[in-house]
Amino acid sequence: MNQVATEPVDLGAPLRVADLLAARGPIRVTAGEAVRERVAAGRIFLAKVLGDDRAVYGSTTGFGALVGYAGRADLRDQADNTLAHLGAGHGPDIDPAVARATLLVRAWSLARGASGVSPHVIDALTAALATTFVPAMPRYGSVGASGDLIPLGAAAQALRGRGHAYVGGERLPAAEALRRAGLEPLPLDGRDALALVNGTSLTTAAAALALAATRSAHRAVQRLTCLLADLLGSDPQFLDARLLGAYGHPGVVAVGAAMRGFAAGLTPSGRRPLQEPYSLRCAPQLLGAAEDALRYVDGVVAADLGAVSDNPLFFPADDAVVHGGNFFGQPAAFAADLLSMVVAQVGNLAERQLDLLVDPHRNTGLPPMLAAGPGQQHGLQGVQLASTAIVAEIRRDAVPASMQSLPTNLHNQDVVPLGTQAALRALDQARLLRILVGSLALGLRQAAHVGARTPTAPASAALLDALGAAIAPIDPDRPLEDDVRRAADVVEEFER
Repeated sequence: MNQVATEPVDLGAPLRVADLLAARGPIRVTAGEAVRERVAAGRIFLAKVLGDDRAVYGSTTGFGALVGYAGRADLRDQADNTLAHLGAGHGPDIDPAVARATLLVRAWSLARGASGVSPHVIDALTAALATTFVPAMPRYGSVGASGDLIPLGAAAQALRGRGHAYVGGERLPAAEALRRAGLEPLPLDGRDALALVNGTSLTTAAAALALAATRSAHRAVQRLTCLLADLLGSDPQFLDARLLGAYGHPGVVAVGAAMRGFAAGLTPSGRRPLQEPYSLRCAPQLLGAAEDALRYVDGVVAADLGAVSDNPLFFPADDAVVHGGNFFGQPAAFAADLLSMVVAQVGNLAERQLDLLVDPHRNTGLPPMLAAGPGQQHGLQGVQLASTAIVAEIRRDAVPASMQSLPTNLHNQDVVPLGTQAALRALDQARLLRILVGSLALGLRQAAHVGARTPTAPASAALLDALGAAIAPIDPDRPLEDDVRRAADVVEEFER
């Protein structure tokens, strides 16, 4: 079993994307006195409300379209009534890193005390996160409204010892997984069960992880663009502060400044045309527009990480139970679709830059496909073919999910955001973008081997040195899939 991360996540503090990234492995999650007091207060208030014979969705009623019917009288039996019908998911299991991030997001939301959940539910979530336990959650089944019901239902069942889960990477019956992880099956009543599933925690987790991956690739492409310009001997005036300031877009100004810093010292060779192709000349405008879009997604993800997504919510100070729609994942749906568009266009840029680099008519005289012996060797030919296929894959999946609403649940859910699909897809695409980053980085490393000039900017030279230290020249040909991933690692680690 992996060692628990030393820095704890405090459920009383704001939740960060970095916390979700850390949750891929065992983490220590703490709930301080203030958290425990408000959770206990919410639970006591729920008991009062039920004692007053007030209607509480999911505790005294059926679910969804069956809200007009009474629920089961035994609150423990009501948990089965809540969860059993949600065992209808399909497809592969969700990535364990996403599933564990989902548990953390759900724990944080429940720790606000507005869900009326039992304190031991939060204890069970934090205990699971301290181990390698991962609930097996099906990819398909959520429409992102009324919460991520089906995948979160599978997570709740796994915590009870039903269904399947992973421990140490092995997929097992959930009861056995709990035993191996040293965890006890989680007892639930109807409110606890509904509180675990009636939120957008999977959508939020996937969107946050997609944002982190996209931002990493976005920064990498900025730096690789500078290295490309340096290896080719381009004139860096396309990064001029006066030029970009006149354009006026904040993201363009910020990206231009970052790229100028990285390209400082770049001396043009005088062998390039006055105006470079758009994949170089317009890179700060494209990447700057992406920065503006990513800042919007930053705000949505921050709000979602700080949100209580559940229904109903309990406000003991006001003696109020409020029913509504805080499980409706439309903000994350829009944001995730925007992420997909950013990924597609940044991917287009990286692929076009690779094409420029391997083309002897445009790469300042380097050999075709950067082959060390053209014809006898093929250099980046296979990598470019794969990059073309990946760009097509990303583009095909860039159709927005957030407006593909279909009515369901006897028209109780007559409009739905499909944010879960949008967020999971954006995460898939961000991971594909990383392959394009690695492909471009590998091409730049090979360009240096087959005759590109030595970079004149110190930062570019240092990045090229790092790539050269990690990856041997392609001479002779060899399978390159591992090198593409290694090159992506080098660029990612270089920025830290």
